[in-house]
Amino acid sequence: MAMDEHGNLHGSLSGGCIEDELLGKLQRGELAATTPVLLEYGVSPEENERFGLPCGGRMHILIEPLAPSKMQGDLLNELLVALAARRPIRRKVDLAQGGWQLETIASCQPLCIDENAMQQDFGPRFQMLLIGANELARCIAEIALAMDYRVLVCDPREDRRAQWSVSGAELLADMPDDAVSEYGDSYTAVVTLTHDPRIDDMALMQALTQPLFYVGALGSQRTSDKRRERLLNLDITGEQLQQLHAPVGLPIGSKSAMEIALAIMAELTQLRAGMRRADGGVPIR
Repeated sequence: MAMDEHGNLHGSLSGGCIEDELLGKLQRGELAATTPVLLEYGVSPEENERFGLPCGGRMHILIEPLAPSKMQGDLLNELLVALAARRPIRRKVDLAQGGWQLETIASCQPLCIDENAMQQDFGPRFQMLLIGANELARCIAEIALAMDYRVLVCDPREDRRAQWSVSGAELLADMPDDAVSEYGDSYTAVVTLTHDPRIDDMALMQALTQPLFYVGALGSQRTSDKRRERLLNLDITGEQLQQLHAPVGLPIGSKSAMEIALAIMAELTQLRAGMRRADGGVPIR
């Protein structure tokens, strides 16, 4: 979260009370005027009740002063450029002096902090490549955009693209395999939605050969079984096929387009949380 002494806020820490407490400290000149400060909230039951924290919960908050200096501006710009290029980057902060450095990394690790320094890794924004510009894609796109995914919708059919109307999603006229090849990386989820094997299978054949975050295909269990047979006959290996989530989404009994979209986004959220718990290998921007 960023804040200034005029009360302008961007982002959130706790949804209210702690933000007000920190803003009061900032306006009184009590908050990290020159060097970073590490604060802890929720130490006592009284504090939990005062700040609305969950019972027994604690928050450690690092407060860093930001000054309009050229060096800091250059570092922020370098960080933004790396994220725009979908390159993970590490920020190291000297907690005694307040200076920080950037380092290019291969993959992200969990945040690390001690009395001397903080190491924080930033990864590219997660993105979703939807194959098929239909009603279900619209529902998925709306939820995904609200969850800060970059959304790309690929459909080689001109009439389907002409009907697309979700603001914020990027519409592609590429062939599905070309779109997967160009945009796919380890922060990308590919979901096929057309029910047309000529389109969906083309995307899946490419997607299952790349190290993507998630590959899913719409369809019933019977349809999914037939799809797996086709893909095996098209030289996709059994090991590659294990990456395929089909039927796509969590089994929550979804029927309508929005319910299916919710099931898909819930599965992605579950997978991201599980991978963070396992090894911190999937960063959250």
